Amino acid sequence: MSEPDSTINGPGKKGIPLIAVASIVIRYWAIFGGLLITALVLMTTASVVSGFIFSKPFPGDFELVELGVAVAAFTFLPFCQLTGSNVTVDIFTAWASDRLIDVFKVIASLISGAFATLLITTMYDGMTYYRQYNEVTPILEVPIWSVFPPILFSLALLVLASLITLVEAVRGLARPASPRPTSPRL
Repeated sequence: MSEPDSTINGPGKKGIPLIAVASIVIRYWAIFGGLLITALVLMTTASVVSGFIFSKPFPGDFELVELGVAVAAFTFLPFCQLTGSNVTVDIFTAWASDRLIDVFKVIASLISGAFATLLITTMYDGMTYYRQYNEVTPILEVPIWSVFPPILFSLALLVLASLITLVEAVRGLARPASPRPTSPRL
């Protein structure tokens, strides 16, 4: 008997599962981060070419790169959590059973979610500080607080991705343990 999944239309109704919708949003958010990085690379290239040919680079291009890379870096975090693409040390888990790896995944998901929650609170405090004192970049006068909302959204998605991976790991623990093939001793 399969478990009923929560869907957009409500529990027990036909529709798109919430986890699938969250996964799609997380993937498209990471694609947005990739497009942002691409745009920054193109802008930097154009600025260098303009500086070389016309001796006039774009003013404040490095400010946009700093702000844009900060946002882009955070857009990838939920995707990395969702796909298990975070840095791992396989040498420590190569010997581990599937059940033990699921235990590690539960712990990692809890730590990731807790850390993202902590970052949300501190980044929100940072955003309110920059907004209150109206700090801007020196050349283009871009309000520094303006990069915080997409970063906070990324962190909220990271919490969501951590919950998804936690559910998957707990489901893995709930499955009966599969026997591992044993190799003959020499």
